[in-house]
Amino acid sequence: MQKIWEKYKGMSVQAKSAIWFAMCSILQKGISFITVPIFTRLLTTEEYGTYSLYLSWLQILTIITSLYLYHGVFNNGMTKFDKDRDVYISSMQGLTLTITAGVFIIYLVAHNFWSELLGLTPVLLFMMFVEMAVTPALQFWSGRQRFEFRYKKLVTVTLAKSIANPILGLLMVLLAKDRATARVASVVITELVFCGFLMLKQFSRGKRFVHLEYWKYALGMAIPLLPHYLSGIILNQGDRVMIDRMVGKSEVAFYSVAYNIGMLVQIVTTAINNSFTPWMYQKIKANDYSGIKKTVNLLLIIIGVVSLGLMMCSPELVLIFGSEKYASAVYVIPPVASSVFFIFLYNILAIPQFYFERTKFLAVSSIVAAGANIVLNYFFIKLFGFVAAGYTTLTCYVLYSVGHYIVSKRVLKEFLNGRDLYDKHFILILSLIMILIGVGCNFLFNYWYIRYALILAIMIIAYIERNKIIGLVQGIRKK
Repeated sequence: MQKIWEKYKGMSVQAKSAIWFAMCSILQKGISFITVPIFTRLLTTEEYGTYSLYLSWLQILTIITSLYLYHGVFNNGMTKFDKDRDVYISSMQGLTLTITAGVFIIYLVAHNFWSELLGLTPVLLFMMFVEMAVTPALQFWSGRQRFEFRYKKLVTVTLAKSIANPILGLLMVLLAKDRATARVASVVITELVFCGFLMLKQFSRGKRFVHLEYWKYALGMAIPLLPHYLSGIILNQGDRVMIDRMVGKSEVAFYSVAYNIGMLVQIVTTAINNSFTPWMYQKIKANDYSGIKKTVNLLLIIIGVVSLGLMMCSPELVLIFGSEKYASAVYVIPPVASSVFFIFLYNILAIPQFYFERTKFLAVSSIVAAGANIVLNYFFIKLFGFVAAGYTTLTCYVLYSVGHYIVSKRVLKEFLNGRDLYDKHFILILSLIMILIGVGCNFLFNYWYIRYALILAIMIIAYIERNKIIGLVQGIRKK
């Protein structure tokens, strides 16, 4: 421990920030996920479905009211207006509040129509607008903390909010009759307290609600990216909306719990991506292409094995995070877990597009994938119910990966004389295996001894190959 502490003290502020930001993100997701079993048992399936639907519409509409000005646009602005950051952030808050107010007026003109269309009560929609008005403040503040490597305040605020949210939610749900509204209200109150305070603080420092130069700059960058962001959110959240309209809110709850379990694999993929992407950038920059194919193949195997392990535990995970009333949700987990494999794959395949700044395909591919998801859901949810949404999601991410491979191949032909950085035959075979596993493991849920035998085999193989796996990860991080 002393050696670790000495090594930590000798790290740069950038390295310390990276460690704490990563730990904070993991803890935040962990706290959020741990509370799922509590609320799935306190709420009925219809109430939990209403809460899940609220979160889905919140993410979709936030794209419109905030234009995601706290993402890439924000970092550019922090660099471009580095001597005027207080005013820049203050004016960005003013811009998001103005857009939110405009959308709210549109809602008020025909609030009954929008309430029926979205499947939420006017009370829930009013609370949603309150949340959308204040949450950008926290995002802008957090973005500045990351940009300036101020990790202590960010970790403190993030964890405090992550703990306060479920505690308040638990108290309000236990005391309320309308438990779905109470759960949403607890989230909104938490956001209002934390984000509202930061909003006032940043307005007091910047003292500008409107700054036309900064507004014009931000809108000029954000609006062209809107279709890409909106399509990505629809691809992730549109399933729940369509299940609500076509089946019911209880089915939204089943799908949401299963989807969140399936997406657990993303904890691993995110950790790998954070190291692999810079590593591959350095490889391309140095014209050193040795080991890329082998590394990519091994990483894909690791993600595939982790996904398989999660699929084999699907029945038990549903019982833990849902309960017996969520048993039918188990059939959604395999295609969703397989989808994470293809999400990881297309991120790897897209690296040449980002490196050589050929990102026009991103918006087009996002729109096509979201459109395909809506069409497929419309037909197959009608035929097979909410479980079909898991397989339409898998189909769209497979198509997304194929599209990224084709475009990246053209980019590599343009910049690297057609050099192939990926083992296409291996990727094709492994992708087909993951698709077959995503379908086939549904037939093993009643045979626990086969599933446990496969899990044991995975653990044994991982132990035997531990040095190779550890060496790969250490090599990437060291590079």
